[in-house]
Amino acid sequence: MHDELDIVVLAAGQGTRMRSRLPKVLHKLAGKPMVRHVLDTASGLNPRQTQVVIGHGGDTLREALADLPVRFSFQAEQKGTGHAVAQTLEQLGHGKVLVLYGDVPLIRRDTLAALLERVDEEQMGLLTVTMDNPDGYGRIKRDAAGNAAAIVEQKDASAAELALTECNTGIMAMTAAQLKRWMPRLSADNAQGEYYLTDVITMAADDGVGVATAQPATRVEVQGVNNRAQMAELERACQRGYAEQLMADGVALADPSRVDVRGTLSCGHDVFIDVGCVFEGDVSLGEGVQVGPYCVIRDATLGADSVVASHSVLEHCVAAGRNAIGPYARLRPGTRLAVAAKVGNFVETKNADVGEGSKINHLSYIGDAALGSGVNIGAGTITCNYDGVNKHRTRIDDHAFIGSNTSLVAPVSVGQGATVGAGSTIARDVSDHALGLTRAPQREKADWPRPQKRD
Repeated sequence: MHDELDIVVLAAGQGTRMRSRLPKVLHKLAGKPMVRHVLDTASGLNPRQTQVVIGHGGDTLREALADLPVRFSFQAEQKGTGHAVAQTLEQLGHGKVLVLYGDVPLIRRDTLAALLERVDEEQMGLLTVTMDNPDGYGRIKRDAAGNAAAIVEQKDASAAELALTECNTGIMAMTAAQLKRWMPRLSADNAQGEYYLTDVITMAADDGVGVATAQPATRVEVQGVNNRAQMAELERACQRGYAEQLMADGVALADPSRVDVRGTLSCGHDVFIDVGCVFEGDVSLGEGVQVGPYCVIRDATLGADSVVASHSVLEHCVAAGRNAIGPYARLRPGTRLAVAAKVGNFVETKNADVGEGSKINHLSYIGDAALGSGVNIGAGTITCNYDGVNKHRTRIDDHAFIGSNTSLVAPVSVGQGATVGAGSTIARDVSDHALGLTRAPQREKADWPRPQKRD
């Protein structure tokens, strides 16, 4: 039965130092709520069940995690970590129990697996970390034989205990039987008046149960968040990790400290990413893709050898390859670029198919449209796709030429090889190879007196 695992994630704290209406554990790290980082890691351990202890903002947490296979336990009063874990006892199985924290988001699965391996009826597991500056952390007291014998919270520590540098991370594991035996013995007789889960270390020693300690590979794994400054520090640490992995995978970063991945970024060989770029959701960059500075790319796929120039925003779109995008382009959801299609500066597209080799070079809006191959869209062209109630589509067939400053009033189609004269408003279909033109006659009045300012 010891192969069975229950995971308890403590997420009931209010997080007052964040000064936010949002529960602390729902603040986002690398684009994802902190508690989801923890739960994603926990799921990799294949637990029998995962319980999330909620309190402040409980309804918000339930809603935010509704899509995950977790159970909730409610802590009505925040009386300490021991009191929080006590809310889960009735739901625990007969195997091992791992206690995690919703505001310690970067803990690694390998670290937890190694800790769980140490747990049996003869010993529990405790994750510790050695700190140069242990201020604020509970200290690990060891007996004469070097075994962990107690954890002393900072507010209850003597001067000698404050000098200790091995600290409690709060992450621990034990058998369910051990936990159920120790929890009723917890006391709130301390400076905080709370039930400390850490007191089970002393109980284990008293019962002859060993306390096996382990440490994470890096301190950032066990770094928690209590305020905005710590959140920002952890964000940069997380992003440094992403940047190092990208470079190890062969991605060229102009500055590893100035790239943000807020989701999943997969890259082919010889990808280059300039400074200030943000990647959100699921983004895939094919071989040889180049992304210029200060671009935002969200849930997008860019095919091989595409170039995105500076300050472009791409979301929920697909580019087949060898595409030129930007600068200052905006590809909105539903944009699909065929091979070698170009979307230039100050162009916005939405729900648009742009055919192979077609060009929308500058200053245009193409929405709810289908462009064939080899189409040329002149500057200032717009598809008038919205009548105030419904959206309508525009179709422009292969090798059509749309002159500058044209309005295409949908639903409308422009035939293959057709030409639309500059400055036209096209509200009726244009036939194949025809010229479509709506232009008022030019008038001229000789010796026209300009208006003058009155004194």
